[in-house]
Amino acid sequence: MARFEDPQDALFKAINTSLSYDRRLYPEDIEGSIAHAEMLAAKHIITAEDLEQIKNGMVQVKKELDAGVFVFNDDDEDIHMAIERRLTEIAGDAGAKLHTARSRNDQVATAVTLFTKRRAQVASAKLAKLLDTIYKLADAHRDWAMPGYTHLQRAQSVYLGHHLLAYFWMFNRDHERFAQVVEASNTLPLGAGALAGANFETDRHMVADRLGFESVAPNSMDAVANRDFVLDYLSAAATCATHLSRIGAEIVLWSSEEFGFAEVSDGFASGSSLMPQKKNPDAAELLRGKAPRVLASLTTLHGVMHGLPLTYNKDMQEDKEALFDAVDTLELCLDAATGMLEGIVFHRERMADAAGDQMLAAVDIADLLVRKGVPFREAHGIVGSLVRYAVDTGKQLSELTDAELSKFSDQLGDDYRALLSDGGWIESKVSRGGTSSTSLDAQFKLARAQLR
Repeated sequence: MARFEDPQDALFKAINTSLSYDRRLYPEDIEGSIAHAEMLAAKHIITAEDLEQIKNGMVQVKKELDAGVFVFNDDDEDIHMAIERRLTEIAGDAGAKLHTARSRNDQVATAVTLFTKRRAQVASAKLAKLLDTIYKLADAHRDWAMPGYTHLQRAQSVYLGHHLLAYFWMFNRDHERFAQVVEASNTLPLGAGALAGANFETDRHMVADRLGFESVAPNSMDAVANRDFVLDYLSAAATCATHLSRIGAEIVLWSSEEFGFAEVSDGFASGSSLMPQKKNPDAAELLRGKAPRVLASLTTLHGVMHGLPLTYNKDMQEDKEALFDAVDTLELCLDAATGMLEGIVFHRERMADAAGDQMLAAVDIADLLVRKGVPFREAHGIVGSLVRYAVDTGKQLSELTDAELSKFSDQLGDDYRALLSDGGWIESKVSRGGTSSTSLDAQFKLARAQLR
C-alpha cells in the first residue's frame, strides 16, 4: 500500500492473513461484487463496458476457484483482496473500478451475512429431515412401554413413542431458531462503506434485491460493526448441538448391556482394537462429545465482540473460524444423528420388563388414595412408607397381603390390586401432553401439522 514505506514483517503477515480459512467465502464475495458492479453501472458510476468486463472477469475467477486452479499470491491478505487482484489482472482498469463506493468492511460483512443466512437454511433443511425421521420412529413404537427416568432412576412408565417425541419438540424449536437466524441475516450491509457511507449516490435497495436481502442496514456504522447474526447462528447451533448430545447420551445408555433397550446399526458403531466382542455406539458418543465444541465457538465470538468500540476492529476477523467450525460440526452431526436413528433397533421385551417394575406405579397409588379423599401430601407419605416396607421385605407391591396393606391405609383394596395387576398405569396419564394413548394421539396430530 502507498501509505507505507517499509514492507510488512513476516510475523505480522502471518497473524494478519485470513486466506487459509476465509477462501470458502468466495461464492458470496463474487456474488456480492457482481451485484455491486451492476448497481454502479445502473447509477452511471462505471460504464456498461466496465460492467461487462467485470462480469466476464468474475466468471473466469469463479471457474478458477471452483476448479482449484486459482493461483494465490503471498500478498493476498484475504479472499476478497485475492479476487480483486485476479479480476484486475483479467479485466484491467475495469477491475480496478469495482471497489468504488465500497470498503472491505462492508464487503466482508456482506459475504459473511450471505454465508450465515444460507447455512442457517441448510441447518433448517437438515433439521426437517431429522424431525421426519424421529416422527416415523416414534410412530412405529408409539405403544412400546418403557421406564422414564429422573436422576437416572426409574420414575414412571411411558411409551417409547412419547419419549421420542420429546426430542421431536426439542429439534422443532431448533428449526424455529434457525428460521429466526435467516430473518436476522436479511439486512444488507453493503453500501455502508468503511463506516460513514459512500461519496456516491448509490442504490442499496437494488443491491439488496439482487442478493435476496429484505432490507438495507439503516446505519452505516452498525452495518460494518454488526455480527449479531453470526452470534444468533452460533447460539442456535449450540442449543441444537446440546439437544443432539442429549439424544446421543440416551442412546449410549440404552445400548449398554445394563439397559439393553436399543442397538445401533453396524454402520454407526465401531469395534475395539483389543476386545473382539465389543460394539461401541461411537456415533452417539460423538454427538455428545462435539456439543461443547459448538458452544465454544459461541463463547469465542462473544469474547471477540465484547467491549469492542465502533466500528470495525481487526478482532472481528476472528468471527469466521468460529462460524465455519460450528457450521461444519453441526451439519455433520445432524446428518449423523439422522442416519443413526434411521437404523436403530429397539428391544421391546427388555423395555417392557423394566417398565413393569411395580414401584413405577407409586404415584398412581397415591392418586388412587387422593380420589378417595386423602390429601395428596398424606397419600404421598402413605405410599412412601408402603414402598419402603415392600423393599425391606423383598416383596412386590402386589404381593403385600390385606393385613400388611391395612397397616398403612384402610383405603387400599380391590382397586389397588386391579391397578397393579393390569399394568395400566401408563394409560392413567390422561392430561394433555401426557403419555396415555389418547394424549399421545393428539400429540402425533400436532407433530404431523409441524412437519407439514
